[in-house]
Amino acid sequence: MASEAQSEGSGLVFHPMDQFIVKPLFGDGPIEWYTITNVTLWMALSVVAIIALLVVGTARRAIVPSRSQSIGELAYGFVYKMVEDVAGKDAVGYFPYIMTLFMFIVCANFLGLLPMSFTTTSHIAVTAVMAMGVFLAVTILGFVKHGMSFLSLFWISSAPLVLRPILALIEVISYFVRPVSHSIRLAGNMMAGHAVIKVFAAFAGIAVIAPLSVIAITAIYALEVLVSFIQAYVFAILTCVYLKDALHPHH
Repeated sequence: MASEAQSEGSGLVFHPMDQFIVKPLFGDGPIEWYTITNVTLWMALSVVAIIALLVVGTARRAIVPSRSQSIGELAYGFVYKMVEDVAGKDAVGYFPYIMTLFMFIVCANFLGLLPMSFTTTSHIAVTAVMAMGVFLAVTILGFVKHGMSFLSLFWISSAPLVLRPILALIEVISYFVRPVSHSIRLAGNMMAGHAVIKVFAAFAGIAVIAPLSVIAITAIYALEVLVSFIQAYVFAILTCVYLKDALHPHH
């Protein structure tokens, strides 16, 4: 991430949020719904990376796996076990959807760490679509599987009778807040990390503190690599939790 720092008067001016601006790839005109932007490009590259890893990389199916095949098999086994452990064996049928979400977020996050790249998952417009997709999918699945008895998810029968209406209201509110927290958690973490890196990068232009700035950037960059994976894991595991509620709504 190249820093954009300049001196104006006696202060240092930099713009860490400029890296999140959506820009058209061709020309400088207004952005319409059909305009190809930097977001479109890096989302497409994320899909290409998934195909290269899981389709091309595992095509040979060698007994002694290559590096790409090993990574693909590790990712498959990791997500499969997560779905089975968190949501139960009857949720394995929905594994492809969760695997797709996990791999897309992981690839988008890691590609966003490349210099001059764009982190698509730092935009709420991207994460909100995924979170709302999960919310609608599990809600529809719950009603399809259980009918109106799916509403028993909000009625905590183990609580004292006098508290059940209050707890039901809290459960309903928390249920509809799910897509908000699901999307903001991912976008906020990715945006914050990249903004901090750019802030420290701006100070690298000052000779006195440049060495400290470089050390700080290196440390935060290493942390961002970890955060990129953890946030994909958190998004996927929360999807498994919501899926479990849809499959087993009774308290």
